[in-house]
Amino acid sequence: MSRIEKNIEEIRKDIKEHSPNPEKVRFIGVTKYVGIEEMLEVAKCGVKIFGENKAQVIKEKEEKFRELGIDDIEWHFIGNLQKNKVKYIAEYVSLIHSVNKLSLAQEIEKRAEQNNRIIDVLLEINIAGEESKEGYVLEELYRELPEIMKLKNINIKGLMTMAPFSDDEVLVRGVFKRLREIKDELNTKYFNGQLTELSMGMTNDYKIALEEGATLVRIGRKIFQ
Repeated sequence: MSRIEKNIEEIRKDIKEHSPNPEKVRFIGVTKYVGIEEMLEVAKCGVKIFGENKAQVIKEKEEKFRELGIDDIEWHFIGNLQKNKVKYIAEYVSLIHSVNKLSLAQEIEKRAEQNNRIIDVLLEINIAGEESKEGYVLEELYRELPEIMKLKNINIKGLMTMAPFSDDEVLVRGVFKRLREIKDELNTKYFNGQLTELSMGMTNDYKIALEEGATLVRIGRKIFQ
């Protein structure tokens, strides 16, 4: 068994052990620092969701996979997305994790309509209020949400956040718990239970995120270490 296979098996085991609903959890192979050969090895292990944070790079990788005859990959955009880069990914991206302003949602709507698609998105919330991180503050989200919900070519699937990079488990768990609570609040007030996804947890904190209800965990370093 290769190093990558072993690490992926360990992640799958952790999902079963730490999630209250492991059948609802998918993990995203974060491949922004690796090339096609390593990605192919990950795909051979059955991981078919790749997360990237640069629009041109994800486009190049998607094209390379198609050249290789591999067409069953889900491409997730997981970083800060600039409006002028949406055009590069609108044709094929499966899920955009990082909608954090109305103007970005409107650009995704425009590009989705041009490609005759409805694009799934998550709303990114900056729970901890860190200036170094992107994401809505809650008051701003509630202010812009009615306009976002009018957009016909985006489908809001859930929420995303990043916890502080900290060894304080209480702090990290509190961030993930709060995102779950906000999802429940939004489902009650606006979405009638249709928000199903919580994208939270990375290599250093995904076990805590799973315990707090994550359905999407974004793991890179753990796969390749």
